[in-house]
Amino acid sequence: MRVLVAGGAGYIGSVTVEQLVLAGHAVVVVDNLRQGHRAAVHPAAAFVQADLRDTATLAAALREYQVEAIMHFAAASLVGESMRRPELYFGTNVAGTLALLDAALAAGVRRIVFSSTAAVYGIPEAVPIPEDAPLQPINPYGESKLMVERILGWYDRIHGLRSACLRYFNAAGASAAYGEDHRPETHLIPVILQVALGRRDHCSLFGTDYDTPDGTCIRDYVHVVDLAQAHILALDALAERSAVYNLGSSHGYSNREILDACRRVTGHPIPVVEAPRRPGDPPRLVADSARIRAELGWRPRYTDLDEIVATAWRWHQAHPDGYGT
Repeated sequence: MRVLVAGGAGYIGSVTVEQLVLAGHAVVVVDNLRQGHRAAVHPAAAFVQADLRDTATLAAALREYQVEAIMHFAAASLVGESMRRPELYFGTNVAGTLALLDAALAAGVRRIVFSSTAAVYGIPEAVPIPEDAPLQPINPYGESKLMVERILGWYDRIHGLRSACLRYFNAAGASAAYGEDHRPETHLIPVILQVALGRRDHCSLFGTDYDTPDGTCIRDYVHVVDLAQAHILALDALAERSAVYNLGSSHGYSNREILDACRRVTGHPIPVVEAPRRPGDPPRLVADSARIRAELGWRPRYTDLDEIVATAWRWHQAHPDGYGT
């Protein structure tokens, strides 16, 4: 299939592009490179540098590459930043997606796999969280993703644009070639690994007084290659219908447990500074991913936390400066 990957120069997007290429798909990446990296784009993929709201360039790419389906990763995605700059999140995530959807309709594209988030659930009433749990985001990032999910529902009903909304929990790890390089980096595992590499003096634990066994947030970590494989399964399933799926391991790890795993893998003591809670952070987010396992046969390959961390550590050791300047 000919697939356009929006945001394919970012972390999850780049690994998904790699997996699409390995599976025999023809891929074109569209990315504005504000957060992504040109070096993260697989050499077999075509590349177009453009913002999703550059409708002329986007329409031309859809026509030139005869795109049949879209995977949409392009987004602003920092919870804390969304609490300070909600206008950025609604402008980028909602308005940008609307531009992409309208270009898709004009080009005759009727399949899209959308990168959503567990943040649509807010503070869940029960854990693990099923897909039919109440949707009550507590930050503009989660709200912007939920707005897109609802837009996609209407576009399916009215325009026949089928969508798979994949609600990520915490992506982690790396493939051999592609890994996590955000500027600035805020995700826990790469921040800890930067300490082990000597790039930071310490890592911060934001919130140590949550109602959890060790006082720190609990999150569900899933390997980025397993996430990418789920996207390919979801793309194939769109021949039948639209769907919503959680993507997680169904097992939660506290921030202190992640820290301990990184210490085991790296052999580094990794100093810690305890810091106040960040606004917009729920105490527990753990997926019930039974639906995608049952309906699409998704089986994560990476189920051991230390193994997930080890793949990230190998990538960061090989790329201490990430993708460079």
